[in-house]
Amino acid sequence: MRIAFYPPMKPPDHPVPSGDRTMARLLIAALERAGHDVVLASQFRSWDSDDERRRVRLAALGGRLARRALRQIQRHPERRPSLWFTYHLYHKAPDYLGPRVAAALGIPYVVTEASYAAKHGDTGANAAVAAALACADAVVGLNRADRAGVLPLLADPARWIDLPPFIDTAPWRAARRERGSARRLLAERHDLNAEAPWLIAVAMMRRGDKLRSYTTLAAGLARLLPRRWRLLVAGAGPAQAEVRALFAPFAGRIAWLGELTPPALAAALAASDIFVWPAVNEAYGLALLEAQAAGLAAVVGAAGGIPDIVADGVTGRLVPPGDADTIAAALASLLDDPALSRRWGEAAAERMARLHDLAPAAERLDGIVQSLTRRGAR
Repeated sequence: MRIAFYPPMKPPDHPVPSGDRTMARLLIAALERAGHDVVLASQFRSWDSDDERRRVRLAALGGRLARRALRQIQRHPERRPSLWFTYHLYHKAPDYLGPRVAAALGIPYVVTEASYAAKHGDTGANAAVAAALACADAVVGLNRADRAGVLPLLADPARWIDLPPFIDTAPWRAARRERGSARRLLAERHDLNAEAPWLIAVAMMRRGDKLRSYTTLAAGLARLLPRRWRLLVAGAGPAQAEVRALFAPFAGRIAWLGELTPPALAAALAASDIFVWPAVNEAYGLALLEAQAAGLAAVVGAAGGIPDIVADGVTGRLVPPGDADTIAAALASLLDDPALSRRWGEAAAERMARLHDLAPAAERLDGIVQSLTRRGAR
């Protein structure tokens, strides 16, 4: 079927890498894998930063674009979609197009990854999010932490459908097979002790929650100075100077990898031993999915939907987000037991391929959209 795909936050061809852009691409890939014709409905970005005048202008522009889209479909009936699919709806990125177009065409309106928080009020962009959710025929949830806020807005609670977050695990599984050569190369390039356990953290360096996570990680590692770990850090961003300052006491133990291409990141993850991240206010984290697919044990904060990815005591250890003491204790147990770390990593790779891969996600999404189009918009 023809599916109109719309990400109000950021289009999938946006030049700035992000987890949001990656997930949009993965959803398109999953729908196409299931045999659907996915077309980008619009590149209009509704994102705003709490500027009411800007929001009003964006809402008006969204309405005009919706009307234009309907006129184009009227002139070119072959472009008529069977379903509208919006990705990532929240108070800073409402959908001003999808509800209008879907209602006018009488087609199902689907939202994937939506969140709603009453603290942002019942006017403006947050009201637009609530209105979109009220008319959604299905809300596909990638993060179970969003469920409580979204359910009261749905016409029927059964319209919430869980979908485990996913990636294409193939590149990460392939990287595992080249672990030895990747580890030797990184050891030479960054003067790392290849015999020491390697921890790895992957995150943008931004102020706010990301910087708080880096601060917690540095505090946790300070408690592990007697052990001989090394830390690889993949990421860059405007808070890079602050992040580097946090880890200055560990000079000689840190390898700053910068922002990596997907193949380079896969190699770095596969070469490492333990993925670690405090995950302050994280949704679920694509980097965690990638690390688990690459066969790494994980020590990570139990925020958002992360407990749906890491099986505590099976593929990693969940800790309270932002708690340096418990992060240090969990890392210490794995550093002291390399065999346990390897077992958890192997279990993580198997679990990812079974539950969080592109193939099962494509099958699940196909079932959702096929069911909705058979039933029609409600």
